[in-house]
Amino acid sequence: MKKVYIKTFGCVQNTADSERIKTYYWDKGYEELEDWKKADLVVINTCIIRESAENRAYGLINKVNKFNTNQKIKIVVTGCLTGVALRDKSGKKLNELKNRFPMVDEFLSIDKVSYQIDPLRNKRGAALIIISSGCNNFCSYCIVPMARGKEISRPFDEIILDAKKVLDQGFREIVLIGQNVNSYGSDFSDKSDIFVHMGKKRFRSLFPKLLEEVAKLKVDKVSFLSSNPWDFSDELIEVIAKYPNIDRLLHLPFQAGDDEVLKNMNRGYAKQEYLDLVGKIKKNIKDVKISTDVIVGFPGEDEKAFLETVDVCKKIKFDIAYINKYSPRKGTVSAKLWGDEIPQSEKKRRWKILDDLVNKKILS
Repeated sequence: MKKVYIKTFGCVQNTADSERIKTYYWDKGYEELEDWKKADLVVINTCIIRESAENRAYGLINKVNKFNTNQKIKIVVTGCLTGVALRDKSGKKLNELKNRFPMVDEFLSIDKVSYQIDPLRNKRGAALIIISSGCNNFCSYCIVPMARGKEISRPFDEIILDAKKVLDQGFREIVLIGQNVNSYGSDFSDKSDIFVHMGKKRFRSLFPKLLEEVAKLKVDKVSFLSSNPWDFSDELIEVIAKYPNIDRLLHLPFQAGDDEVLKNMNRGYAKQEYLDLVGKIKKNIKDVKISTDVIVGFPGEDEKAFLETVDVCKKIKFDIAYINKYSPRKGTVSAKLWGDEIPQSEKKRRWKILDDLVNKKILS
């Protein structure tokens, strides 16, 4: 049997995609192994959300190529890097990618790996179930809409069937996954059902109903990633509060505490609106914990603006913060409109302040 090595960079959605990729190549006669040097095929599932992740993927491509002197190993690249190139209708970006990496045998669209394929899941952890792919929000710093396309939700009944199947397979925990998981179903919900939440007009999401149906199954714990504040509705809060098997650690990115920075990020809410939402969540859901994402060094974030972010962290007392130093992503609005004027040393300083405050619990 031929051997395939699969390397996954980036978020949990990429991890879930790689589980389908395993099946995709299993059906083609490949068996997975953990040493790429012994592989017939190396598949690199890329992330380009941050420059560091993109550079690690490039490094692996070049490492495999340097080792592959006899051309025994075929190289396939998929994920967000390929997604951006293949969604460029002019073909220019794909040609640029092929010219830069002539050693790559195939740039595989993740869309080709159908959701009808049963993923080969990691039996050691929770079952990852993708409920939607893509994003319609266009935060100014984010490449996801260009890499993943518009938000598309999977059919409701198909997801419930998946959930029942993994429970039959012995999994006791389920994680529901989407780029904006709590807007699930808004692309096929009643378009007349519009509400305003945190200053944004939104189509009614089916996610509270979906989450409730999964929670009703005999599952020990159900979690979801990643959610956005403007889709965290009162209905969703009520469902989480009602079912004790829904994870009490909720991930709710806020990204920045300054209103002007939030506006330039196209986040659609103000600092106080975010604080009010978290206050409502804590009031209604017993023992809730909050994790978050933060970006430091976004264009225009001076010291005063940064201290607004510090203030949010102090007031909310996040359990975990995933802190990222801003890096401009080619093709995004922020990269087009603003420079990257904040020095790396200053970004590192701000990163450390927040890491000490939130993750290390060192008061400042």
